[in-house]
Amino acid sequence: MVEVVKKKPVVKALVYGLLSTILYYLLLTKQNLYAPYFTKGGVYAFLIILTAFIFSFVHGTFTDCFWKVLGIEPKKRREVK
Repeated sequence: MVEVVKKKPVVKALVYGLLSTILYYLLLTKQNLYAPYFTKGGVYAFLIILTAFIFSFVHGTFTDCFWKVLGIEPKKRREVK
């Protein structure tokens, strides 16, 4: 039986980690750029939701890659016959 060795997503983890850091930096230091739009209401309220989805995707992808690089993955389920 041959075991398949998966490559660890080191570069992907670094890229998404850097992107996540940049997003959080902009969120915390450049509030004057986006706060006026977030507080307008109406259609602009969707900007907050879009921002949350972007943060969730970027940070979630980084976290997934981070744990894979460390070698921590969920157990595989066995098929029930």
